[in-house]
Amino acid sequence: MNHNGGAESDDVTIYTDGACRGNPGPGGWGAVLLYGNQERELSGGVAATTNNRMELTAVIEALAALTRRCSVQLHTDSQYVQLGITKWLPNWKQRGWRTAANKPVKNADLWRRLETLSAQHAIEWIWVKGHAGNPLNERADRLANHGLETAGAA
Repeated sequence: MNHNGGAESDDVTIYTDGACRGNPGPGGWGAVLLYGNQERELSGGVAATTNNRMELTAVIEALAALTRRCSVQLHTDSQYVQLGITKWLPNWKQRGWRTAANKPVKNADLWRRLETLSAQHAIEWIWVKGHAGNPLNERADRLANHGLETAGAA
């Protein structure tokens, strides 16, 4: 995501998705990044994982691809990701990474990484309904499934 100077801000739109065959099982993640008239697609897979880990990984990888502070509209069809980062995370931290039921927070390693990356940008977290015909969400879904196929073949 190159910056061409001038008064333009670094506004980036990101769509992310995760996929898993079985839960746990092989999984994949995908992201579409839009910056001005530039587009970038990212995807990957893991042989043994969970759907929530893939949803988180998609967001982490997309944010990690940004090379400078950006104003980000981040679209996810995962309420786990959207509510986790906007509502649950401060309470988890306050309780020493434990849930309200005093159990260890699942995927705390990924939540910590996401928290660090999120702090580097101004992010608007937007939940979108999955499989509802949103072209960019569908594209992220295809990338996640491509990552899953790659992981399943490994």
